[in-house]
Amino acid sequence: MQGILYEEPSAMQFVFITLVIGGWTAWRAGKACAETWRKPHVLALYTLLLAVGVRFLHFALFGGTFLSPHYYLVDAAILLAFSFAAYRFTRTNQMTTAYYWLYKKTSPFSWAEK
Repeated sequence: MQGILYEEPSAMQFVFITLVIGGWTAWRAGKACAETWRKPHVLALYTLLLAVGVRFLHFALFGGTFLSPHYYLVDAAILLAFSFAAYRFTRTNQMTTAYYWLYKKTSPFSWAEK
């Protein structure tokens, strides 16, 4: 997988920076956007900016390439998955809690009319 998902010599560096630090930050961004009732396109913009920060951490800490479109897209795709999962999870809880007489939870990421 080295060369496709990450460029560092160890997969643990990729896991720590992109999945742990970046994933946690993306999750919190998705949760914050849902809690403040922002639109999903605002979350997408925030997450793409966060991916630049994650690329910088790879560059500053482990000597990775900063301006690499391939690895930026990999990081951005992973962070978008985390942030939109958090957005839907939080929005589902909001809708089923605030409007309990209208909606019921059908899964952790969706709701339906009662």
